[in-house]
Amino acid sequence: MLALVQDVYGTSDVLRLEDVDRPEPAADQVLVRIAAASVNAADWHIMRGEPRIARLMDRGVFGRRGPRERIRGRDLAGTVEAVGAEVTGWQVGDEVLGEDEATLAEYAVVPAACLVRRPAGLSVEQAAALPLAAITADLWLTAGEVRAGSRVLVVGASGGVGTFAVQLAVARGAAVTGVCSTRNLDLVTSLGAAEVVDYTRDDVARAGASYDAVLDLVGNRTLRDLRRVVAPGGTLVLSGGGNPGEGRYLGPIGLMAKGGLFGRLLGLRVRIPRAEPDAERLTELAAMAERRELRAVIERTYPLADATAAMRHLEVDHARGKIVVTVGS
Repeated sequence: MLALVQDVYGTSDVLRLEDVDRPEPAADQVLVRIAAASVNAADWHIMRGEPRIARLMDRGVFGRRGPRERIRGRDLAGTVEAVGAEVTGWQVGDEVLGEDEATLAEYAVVPAACLVRRPAGLSVEQAAALPLAAITADLWLTAGEVRAGSRVLVVGASGGVGTFAVQLAVARGAAVTGVCSTRNLDLVTSLGAAEVVDYTRDDVARAGASYDAVLDLVGNRTLRDLRRVVAPGGTLVLSGGGNPGEGRYLGPIGLMAKGGLFGRLLGLRVRIPRAEPDAERLTELAAMAERRELRAVIERTYPLADATAAMRHLEVDHARGKIVVTVGS
């Protein structure tokens, strides 16, 4: 089968399409014939091995010279091709979506517990865009205790996680302010944001407004700056974020470490949740998407043959929403 692989850390130039052996499902796994996959910030972090401290913190993902898993990708939508001996509830031909690893390929093996059924009204491209980004957005809002009437600031509102976070916060009844660049103002407004701040013109940290929940999905501000925009009793939720090539050694991990160590001293309630595959949450999000209560913003799709270009787009061009790679015919 064809797969997007790498053997050493680096930019998207180290990626190549290669013919590799088709995997066989273990007892608790499902073999999925991939129809579409999407790329996430996690993919370039792993591809580049950045920030470098992550190579020491997560030895299960990061090897010495390159990622332990050669094939890139996390999200998928496709069709069940085979099931492991202990798998129940799935059968050949089922249409699924989910999250694991090594999904930028024609086939992938996925733990059965990481898959959910693809609603009939959801295209494979829309389904593939959901898992990691939408689950992360929903988890971050839960960590920020976002509810009806909350004032929410989303820094990085036009990215993959950000576009879902804006919509899900609005769905909870919150008043959302998004932060993005000039070209994305209309997009973020269309997602339901009550206000949008153009960071190229205005500094939200010095505008004087404060919010019950601040979701920082970029990680390039100081803890003191972020403190200014968190209302008394509010919550600061920190994500990975960062930009390729910037902060190569510590990156946003430095901000998260400071938040964990010094947040309380600064009078901040800081949350740093860790997103994991969550079938129950993904089922709910997919149902919302089918009902058109949540939409995946897909800036561009690429065929698997151009998957390196898809990764380069994410790495260099700061994608609006999601980039999807189509695999099946």
